[in-house]
Amino acid sequence: MTYKRKKYHHGDTHLKRRWRLRNRKKDLDEIDSDLKEENAEKLLNQNVDLDLPGAAQHYCLHCARYFIDEQALSEHFKTKVHKRRLKALELEPYSIEESERAAGHGNFKFPSKRKIVTQNNNSDVIDKDGDVVLDDSTASKKKKIDEDDT
Repeated sequence: MTYKRKKYHHGDTHLKRRWRLRNRKKDLDEIDSDLKEENAEKLLNQNVDLDLPGAAQHYCLHCARYFIDEQALSEHFKTKVHKRRLKALELEPYSIEESERAAGHGNFKFPSKRKIVTQNNNSDVIDKDGDVVLDDSTASKKKKIDEDDT
């Protein structure tokens, strides 16, 4: 005769819910509102907050993440995670007007694609010609090549 298994433990679903809420990131429509000029300027030029990584000075607008230094941020720009987020942000977010059009209150319009590019780093140094100088060694090499040509 088989007996019904007694369930003394209720599993870890209550723990999973806690972790899922703790690690929740911003949604795409929230990030889309952050990409507007006035909000982007505030997020990129934040006051120093020692509780956040990198004292809140290195922030990726598209992924809504803080990084510890400029090098980590520039490495993040090359990752698949960042490139996938840029691809996801190309479509405009779902709006109330679009839902009304889908319900028959207006003409249907396909969602428009837009071009999203990675934010620029402010660490680039620009010389007097307007060219970007990555470090001092490239500037001296450029100067030698220009002198040889003349």
